[in-house]
Amino acid sequence: MPEPEILVVGLGNPGPGYEYTPHNLGFLALDRLAARHSIRMGRLECRAEVGMGVVEGKPAMLAKPQTFMNLSGQSVQGLLEKYSLKPDRLMVIYDDLDLPWLSMRVRPKGSAGGHNGVKDIIRCVGTQEFARLRLGIDPGHPVQDAAKFVLAPFKSGQKKELDELLDAASAAVESMITQGVEKSMAAVNRRAPGSDREEI
Repeated sequence: MPEPEILVVGLGNPGPGYEYTPHNLGFLALDRLAARHSIRMGRLECRAEVGMGVVEGKPAMLAKPQTFMNLSGQSVQGLLEKYSLKPDRLMVIYDDLDLPWLSMRVRPKGSAGGHNGVKDIIRCVGTQEFARLRLGIDPGHPVQDAAKFVLAPFKSGQKKELDELLDAASAAVESMITQGVEKSMAAVNRRAPGSDREEI
């Protein structure tokens, strides 16, 4: 297997208790992407569960940091350094409470927007200049306790929708790899209703 040209990171928390929760959408989307491209996950490197393979013709490493969400940057920085990849070769998938459930946003760079996992990646990598795919989890009604909400299991009615979202998220990452982030923004963001708030 050739050295990876791209590092795709899904964010979440390790352990079965967190698996099907909004805060683990990054993990779930990465697993779906791995399955679509027959990439076997499970090896541990730089405190992340990783898999190597080819996504849309590009040698890629898929990674799920096992450090718990708020320390995700340690794994990401380690993998970038180990494989001599610059942050412009990094793509991060994560949940976003500022976007409606089932919506997606592709961005070429930007702030953490309050997401602690992304905040730690920015801190460790030393730049905001990396691509990301944000997956909306806003339920459409006021959330009194955001920390509790993102760690609560998905509702039964969301399970079928979740399956469709994971396929759409995988397709969005594939588009980011083949078409580039700018073209993917035009396609993916146009289809996604939701927040007008821009990352800065």
